[in-house]
Amino acid sequence: MADVASAGRAYLDIVRHYEACLAEHGSGPRAVDWKSPESAEIRYDVMLGLLGGERGEVSLLDFGCGLADLHHHILARGFDFISYEGLDISPAFAAGARARHPGVAIHCMDVLDTSAALGSYDYIVMNGVFTRRETLGHEEMLDYLAALTARVFDHARKGMAFNVMSCHADWYGPALFHPRFDELCSIISKSLSPRFVLRNDYGLYECTCYVYRQEICDRARRHRPRP
Repeated sequence: MADVASAGRAYLDIVRHYEACLAEHGSGPRAVDWKSPESAEIRYDVMLGLLGGERGEVSLLDFGCGLADLHHHILARGFDFISYEGLDISPAFAAGARARHPGVAIHCMDVLDTSAALGSYDYIVMNGVFTRRETLGHEEMLDYLAALTARVFDHARKGMAFNVMSCHADWYGPALFHPRFDELCSIISKSLSPRFVLRNDYGLYECTCYVYRQEICDRARRHRPRP
């Protein structure tokens, strides 16, 4: 497990930002620097949209889970077919998630340091992991996104979702990450999969990317009813 107070990995500045939010607010959307419960629920539903119409039993890893409020959202939606686990790089968030969700598996590790202990899941969602860049430059953040998504996608059997700030927004935050669509498409298609969806349609200044295993899409196409 990485020590989030250590130096030498600039992406840990992102972690420190969120830990400061947790220390100030304790719980709720503000603890992960989101503005309202309503916008948080929109993000949760968009992340779960990765699963499409699937209702068979599936495993899901909430990567960068924060306080694991997605687990509560899944229960509230009645999605008992989803087997949930969480992961956060921050010991403070991992401890908070375990306290709020007893009996739920919550992992704490920096997978860029080691992913040996990370298992495989049908789906992995990364909600809010790439919306801020803090001290990283734009190109550095692109490199971070490419490295981390490639490492994580290795552990997704069916698909993965992550979000960034939209490049088509009314305003741009100086510490936020607004990659262009062509930059996202290049990283996804070259390093992850040619089967992906970009969603910029849900009313927030964000874009969510769904990335699927090619063999899963091919299998679904073979079994799709013919008109």
